[in-house]
Amino acid sequence: MIKAFKELKKVTWPTASELRRDSVVVIFTIIITAIFLGVTDELVNLAFNWFIRL
Repeated sequence: MIKAFKELKKVTWPTASELRRDSVVVIFTIIITAIFLGVTDELVNLAFNWFIRL
């Protein structure tokens, strides 16, 4: 347990501006991924429905 505390003292924690910047990047990436997956899902759904109607 003591070793864990010694290791935590070696950690370089991000500054507030670094944390804010990295959080924005993560949120932006999640939004872009969600949009991509939503559009892809809708296109696959349309193609599947078209195929079923044949």
